[in-house]
Amino acid sequence: MGKSASGKDSIFRMLAADKELHLKTVTMYTTRPKRSGEEDGREYFFRDRAFLLREEEAGRVMECRTYETMLGPWSYFTLDDGQLDLERFSYLMMGTPESYENTRRYFESRGRKVLIPIYIEVEDGERLLRAVKREMCQEEPHYAEVCRRFLADQEDFSGERLERLGIDKIFKNRELSVCKEEIRAVILENLTESVVY
Repeated sequence: MGKSASGKDSIFRMLAADKELHLKTVTMYTTRPKRSGEEDGREYFFRDRAFLLREEEAGRVMECRTYETMLGPWSYFTLDDGQLDLERFSYLMMGTPESYENTRRYFESRGRKVLIPIYIEVEDGERLLRAVKREMCQEEPHYAEVCRRFLADQEDFSGERLERLGIDKIFKNRELSVCKEEIRAVILENLTESVVY
């Protein structure tokens, strides 16, 4: 997990492609529109709000976060949809402290302590520059949303919240390949029946 534009997507892809780790991935769902270059089922499953409501009624939502964005409400959620088989595999997931907390609660309510939280951190000025550059590449840039996300991250990833959740594996992403290798070492140390979050 990490604030927006912290490099977590790039590190996630590198770790998921690492054959020695043998990590499976879990694709989350979102009601937000696809960005340029995204594909349904790769970054997220892109669904509408009606789909989310049906899944909530069916009791299959493991965790869900909804953000009031400049473009309306966007929800991000993980479903108990058969993607996870903890008897056979370890997994790599991406999320926020809130999604980590709710996913951990979901598993612990079923008698399993299986999550290892990993937090990627980048200096705020560098993150903001990255986020603006990424948004400039979109067909319709939404800079107000970049600013909203940047400010929301301050609260979502506050030191107090990270400490309360026991998120103490913090990796400074000054250089992508170095940060990835540091995270990889921690995963190898802990690789059993687990989900790395």
